[in-house]
Amino acid sequence: MTLGEAIQKFPESAEIMMNYGLHCVGCHVASWETIEQGALGHGMSKNKVEKMVKEINETINKNKKKH
Repeated sequence: MTLGEAIQKFPESAEIMMNYGLHCVGCHVASWETIEQGALGHGMSKNKVEKMVKEINETINKNKKKH
């Protein structure tokens, strides 16, 4: 999923990404770059990317249960 798609579908993911230092959520590249590509391109380790994506998924799942 691209950064832009993730933020559009799950706005809460933007804050999580920014907390991990991925501040390109408003960048024009976000429309075609995946979360992993963006994170790795900014020097994030694979482990950190996996941890961030896990946190995003957990947050999305919690929010789905609330509604």
